[in-house]
Amino acid sequence: MKIFTGIDIVKNSRIEKAYKKFGDRFLKKVYTDAEIEYCKSKTDFISCISARFAAKEATIKAFYKAKGIVLHFKDIEILGKSGEPAVIFLHTYRELLSDCFVDISLSHEEDFSIASVFVILY
Repeated sequence: MKIFTGIDIVKNSRIEKAYKKFGDRFLKKVYTDAEIEYCKSKTDFISCISARFAAKEATIKAFYKAKGIVLHFKDIEILGKSGEPAVIFLHTYRELLSDCFVDISLSHEEDFSIASVFVILY
């Protein structure tokens, strides 16, 4: 068994600036429809999308270390699952990554959002 980690921190104002400048074009490039819908249902939309941005970056880092696979933002979906975040792989990566256990933790406050991802290969 091997464990790989990825971590990322994002300044929420950076994500807010990108959203204000590019609007839906930014959202559609980075997030899935389900992620956008989920975050729009939250009272703090910017913190929600910021945390998911950090989560996608952390997941990309962890899986590159674990498998040498370069994932892209739209290959990964971060959704709440019974109140806890979960990483969902989309497209062809779902099968390639089926031998992994993934654990994720998200946190955000006024200025920053952070995510850590642990990938366990058996």
